[in-house]
Amino acid sequence: MGVVNVTPDSFFDGGRYFDPDSAIAHGLRLVAEGADLVDVGGESTRPGAEAVSEQEEMRRVLPVVEALAPHVRVSIDTTKRAVAESALERGATLLNDESRTLAECAASAGAGLVVMHMRGTPRDMQRDPRYDDVVAEVHGALAAAARAAHNAGVAEVYVDPGIGFGKTVAHNLALLRALPELVALGEPVLVGTSRKSFIGRILAPDGAPPLPAEERLEGSLGTAVWASAAGVAMVRVHDVLPTVQAMRLVGDRVDAGPLVRGAPVATGGAR
Repeated sequence: MGVVNVTPDSFFDGGRYFDPDSAIAHGLRLVAEGADLVDVGGESTRPGAEAVSEQEEMRRVLPVVEALAPHVRVSIDTTKRAVAESALERGATLLNDESRTLAECAASAGAGLVVMHMRGTPRDMQRDPRYDDVVAEVHGALAAAARAAHNAGVAEVYVDPGIGFGKTVAHNLALLRALPELVALGEPVLVGTSRKSFIGRILAPDGAPPLPAEERLEGSLGTAVWASAAGVAMVRVHDVLPTVQAMRLVGDRVDAGPLVRGAPVATGGAR
């Protein structure tokens, strides 16, 4: 899932593709790089982000959805029913729903649905997130949301643990370690770690400030590959081509045999 943020304030690429023509060109570039699906959003969900009106969000995203839909599967990243319905009318076939309120909308249109875990709202989610057991609580909430979506008539439901959405670094790492358990629940899993701040905090030298978003590609690739190896169905990324290449390399190696001590070692040839 390649990201197209038609926003002025997203944490990594805010403003780069705010013009519809730039957003469309970027989406087509992601398709050429190997994206199976393009996720179009018109409202930033970075920590502290302010909401935008329905009219403004539709002005941003609808031309982009309509232009990309003939070329690739398009999802609309929104929490607003009016925006979701308008995007579906223009060719989107998946709702990426952080609010977990759009199941009936998806069902009525025969669209797929992503249900994501978030505690609070983007404005306040990172103020002081606390859990007794983050894995149990997130997995339980997602299982319940998926059941509700299926009961509403949605056939295709993805669950997303919401890395970085109302979670500390420790919470994010616990959820990443537990991805095999989330996969085992039986619903396809979507994970988005791309360029997020916890990566910058982990990879920064001791005593240094977190790495800026521009320097988080390597960590993003590492978490995407880990998620894929853990069995998730889809990863949401800003950098499609490097992610495709990293996954292809690891996938080919895994198909060839285990990457563990004691595995056969090739002799001769290029190293």
